[in-house]
Amino acid sequence: MQNQVITTKPAGTGKRLFRYAMLYKRKIVLALVLLALAVCSELVGPLVAQRMIDQNILSIEKKPWYEVAGTSGSASYKGKNYKREDRLPTDGQKGTEVRILQVGRDYYFIDGHVAIDGARTVADGTLNIVSKTGEKAAYPAVKLSKSELYSFYKPELPRLLKSAGAYFGLLVIAAGFTYGQRLLLLTTSNRIVQRMREDVFAHIQRLPVHYFDNLPAGKVVSRITNDTEAVRELFVAVLANFFSGIIYMTAILGALFLLDPTLALIALPLVPILILWVVIYRRYAGRINEAIRSKLSDINGMINESIQGMPIIQAFRRQKKTMAEFDELNKDYFNHANKLLSLNSFTSHNLVNVLRNLLFAITLWLFWGGELSAYVTVGVLFAFIDYMNRMFQPIVGIVNQLSNLETARVSAGRVFELLDQEGTDVTAGSLPRSKGEVAFEGVSFAYKDDEYVLRNITFEARQGETVALVGHTGSGKSSILNLLFRFYDVEQGKGSIKVDGTDVRDVPKQLLRQHMGIVLQDPFLFTGTIASNVSLDNPLIGRDRIEQALRDVGAYDMFMQLPGGLDEPVVEKGATLSAGQRQLISFARALAYDPAILILDEATASIDTETEAIIQAALDVLKKGRTTFVIAHRLSTIRGADQILVLDRGRIVERGNHDELMAHSGKYYDMYQLQLGGGAASAEAGEAAVTP
Repeated sequence: MQNQVITTKPAGTGKRLFRYAMLYKRKIVLALVLLALAVCSELVGPLVAQRMIDQNILSIEKKPWYEVAGTSGSASYKGKNYKREDRLPTDGQKGTEVRILQVGRDYYFIDGHVAIDGARTVADGTLNIVSKTGEKAAYPAVKLSKSELYSFYKPELPRLLKSAGAYFGLLVIAAGFTYGQRLLLLTTSNRIVQRMREDVFAHIQRLPVHYFDNLPAGKVVSRITNDTEAVRELFVAVLANFFSGIIYMTAILGALFLLDPTLALIALPLVPILILWVVIYRRYAGRINEAIRSKLSDINGMINESIQGMPIIQAFRRQKKTMAEFDELNKDYFNHANKLLSLNSFTSHNLVNVLRNLLFAITLWLFWGGELSAYVTVGVLFAFIDYMNRMFQPIVGIVNQLSNLETARVSAGRVFELLDQEGTDVTAGSLPRSKGEVAFEGVSFAYKDDEYVLRNITFEARQGETVALVGHTGSGKSSILNLLFRFYDVEQGKGSIKVDGTDVRDVPKQLLRQHMGIVLQDPFLFTGTIASNVSLDNPLIGRDRIEQALRDVGAYDMFMQLPGGLDEPVVEKGATLSAGQRQLISFARALAYDPAILILDEATASIDTETEAIIQAALDVLKKGRTTFVIAHRLSTIRGADQILVLDRGRIVERGNHDELMAHSGKYYDMYQLQLGGGAASAEAGEAAVTP
């Protein structure tokens, strides 16, 4: 079953992207859960580090020590054993209190209770302390050697090693969760863009032919490739950074409030600053991105047009002019890209670093100034700085992805603009073979308002008849066939077109075209083989039918002489084949589908006289039982037509068979005589006069 194309137009681009994301919501939710677990695992690390600093490293001098009898878990100093106050068992006996205090880079042993704390100095074996209130105290102090100091740290080593192991274990767990969420998010993003490209390409098949008259092929290609790739970056990079950033910042703010509410309040203003930042950036970057995507689309359109028209460009020596036009577009794109780069440079991580350093300066000033040092430990300060560094990482990630966010938003808007174009649903099923009876009843048609190319066209084509349309350029010949094939539709009140008595507007286009075949003046071949271009890979058209169609148009022997026979490779547009060979394949393609109505739109214009004679003989047989419409500027090829319609400025001015029109000695007679008149100049003038 085919995917249902998401084309219903909701309120905005964001909702459309959300709907695509919801197609894979389970994987996205699982990825976000893994992301949250990774963040939580990672953010426990600073709390573990804070505990290691405050309880295992610095507490050697923050807590008093007591003499104990046992040696288990105690520090040995001059034959006595000591345990830190917080390491004593609740029912344990404790003896004399001692302290270990740090002065500069040295540690001193104080035998007794220390009543105050403040600025410390040591002189002549005495440790002097002056509190902030001016209170003074002096204590006998003995400087500890490295080995003696180590004995007081030694009981904490097992706890330090366990905490360090837990810290690194959390990092490994976080890495595993991060890998899982990135893998899920990246694969899901690729699937979303794959689905979007499928939807866009499928919708292109539903669009009417006239839509592509106004939109160059290069611009359509740009929307399917470049714009959807930009949307992929939204889900791959932007979504991951924004969600991880939000989770990180929320978790860090929560951890900061658990760590110290005062420090958390210092960091809290970062959230509204970031929101304001995003709003201001989007306001300025949106307009620039709109221009960039439009210019890129124009560049793709011009490149496509230049490649398609390269023979004309080189034949008329227009390389410099074409290059100048391309340089102008490229320069315009370059200027807009530079504007976006300037905006990104101003609002990127450089500004984030300024905010981070300013925040750190304020925090350190408050700590060393005394406002925070009274109740904020070094471990808490370390954890705060660690959290801030971690918090600024997602902020940098979010800020750096703002440009991708705007690019993706603009690109998605362009993709959805294409999807919002009204199309025709592909209708399944089939209709019984048409008889091929066609009737135009008072048909008037204009491609643009009130600029009519057909005026009150009325005629009938019975089953098996051949109807030829002749007239000067712009007389309306091709427009009649475009309406019959429903590339365009007649407006209500402007006449009707009926096939077998049924208005073509009441029949789905796909079903109507099942029994129609068309051969254009400029045949189009697809990359593949000669055989695949005849069948268009229709499983209902077998090899025998392909070969028979080629025999009927007299091309089988010609193509069998190629190295690959009917499996000879065909490159883009059949560039390695002659114009006549391409047209013969186009004839065989139409005939292989066995149409009830056959349309030949100047199909013999690019074929030489000898090849045309072969095709004409084959067509005389193939026309039997089919209604055939022929546009031809070689009037000699339509002498056998059952009905010839002569058009002039959108009106039928003459009708009848060849003999009747020649006997009438009107416009058709003049054109025929001009083509068959003496002199090459007269013949060339006649061909030019009837070229549609």
